[in-house]
Order: sequence, then structure tokens, then C-alpha cells
Amino acid sequence: MFFKKTLATAALALGTSLITPMAFARVDVGISVGVAPPPPQVAPGPIGVAPGAGYVWTNGYWDWSGGRWVWIGGRWLVPPRGRHIWVEPSYHPYHGHYHYHRGHWR
Repeated sequence: MFFKKTLATAALALGTSLITPMAFARVDVGISVGVAPPPPQVAPGPIGVAPGAGYVWTNGYWDWSGGRWVWIGGRWLVPPRGRHIWVEPSYHPYHGHYHYHRGHWR
């Protein structure tokens, strides 16, 4: 009886330690692009007021799509869950290319 209880406790502890970190893991894959994005388009900050409770303003940014940079204008969005915040995309030079990390909710 003692052995079964100890084995069950050990299995539960091991399973919990392995599952929890994986449940919150996020893979952040950047895209390598040969051309820098154009300068940001000059646009005012938030347009008007939020259309409803819980909306968050996301600034405009350049996105890599179809082999070219495409401007995505700023807009009001509702976070997918709870109090997530919008992390803006980032671009940085790396060995003659630019690494682009898409915007995401965190």
C-alpha cells in the first residue's frame, strides 16, 4: 500500500512538473527578410474613442506578406483573453538581413 501511494505521488509530481511549463510555452519564430521595412507611416495616435469596453488601440506597423512589406493601419481590437497586452512587431538587422517578429498578444 505504501509503495503504491508513493508511486502515485511521484507520478503526479513528475506529470505536473512536465505539463505546466509546456502549457505556457510560446514559440517566437522570426522571419528573415533581405530588405528593411520602410519608415513607419505618420499617423495620429488612437482615432476617436474606443468603440466599447475592453478595446485596446494597436499602432500601425509594416508586416511582411506575399514577399513584400505591407502597411497595417492602427486599429481598435479586443484582446483574445482577459488582460492580454499587444506586443508590437519588431525588426532588427542580423547578418545582412532583417529579422522580423510579428506582433502578438501576451
